[in-house]
Amino acid sequence: MTEEPESKESSAPEKLLIDNPSDFRFHTAYLTYSDVFDKVTNIEAKERLNQTITALQQNEIDCQTFYENINQYRGAEGQQLSYGRSFIKTQKKREWRRSSQKQERIRRHKK
Repeated sequence: MTEEPESKESSAPEKLLIDNPSDFRFHTAYLTYSDVFDKVTNIEAKERLNQTITALQQNEIDCQTFYENINQYRGAEGQQLSYGRSFIKTQKKREWRRSSQKQERIRRHKK
């Protein structure tokens, strides 16, 4: 008798397996949900994620609302808008030569 209440309290919500690869938008939303669900450890957060993905599946919310709801659990990953590209400064060869000659003169006269 004492085992039943303990198992109900300690049971964590399971990840829903409701993926639909034929629907591209839902499939990408499900992949995002799956990644976030694996990273989250809070039981309440997992329940909210399950509610959000089922609401999206039943067309109660749209994709934009889904991502707004799920972004709070994504952490720094969701906030990053950069695509990993660094800024490259270009310059002509003549400009490069002038600037390098100027730096050489400055170094030479500082000694």
